[in-house]
Amino acid sequence: MASSWTGRRVRLRAIEPEDWTAFMRFADEDGRGGGRLELPRSAGSYRAWAKEQAVAECEDDRFRLAVETTVTGELVGTVGSHRTGPRSGWFEFDVTIGAAHRRKGYAAEALVLLLRFMFAERRYHKCLAAILAHNGASLALTRRLGFTEEGRLREHVFFAGRHHDLVMMGMLADEFERRHATGEP
Repeated sequence: MASSWTGRRVRLRAIEPEDWTAFMRFADEDGRGGGRLELPRSAGSYRAWAKEQAVAECEDDRFRLAVETTVTGELVGTVGSHRTGPRSGWFEFDVTIGAAHRRKGYAAEALVLLLRFMFAERRYHKCLAAILAHNGASLALTRRLGFTEEGRLREHVFFAGRHHDLVMMGMLADEFERRHATGEP
């Protein structure tokens, strides 16, 4: 591994203003695949978002990083910490990989890099993930990485005309260290 932010498949880096076109393409390709229906966004809103992300401060260990391939340098998604409980030592992550780039190990490796940073450098004790129950790919990914299902919030999220369960997955720092000590996802 060349750095703490680089694995075999991906490198995590700051979001740059010119990344807006890739994020707009990801949203168009995905169509929110069974997720919440969002209002259409303009190209200008993607430009403004990327420009804002490029200069965003890391507040309370909440941040978003671009995920690019190590082979081509192509932007394939994002990963970040979006909620934190610094007093109690927990954080939540999110990861988004463009539809054309899924099932290639990018999300898994990006998450391992993020978890290693949050556990080893920021000294968090626990990572949480809130995943819609029908999102089998994300549930399988977190289980494969060593997360444990901690609970299910029944009919907790409403979209597409009905309520959906939310599955809470968790991993402790020592569980991560035992499973990922070698640096491999």
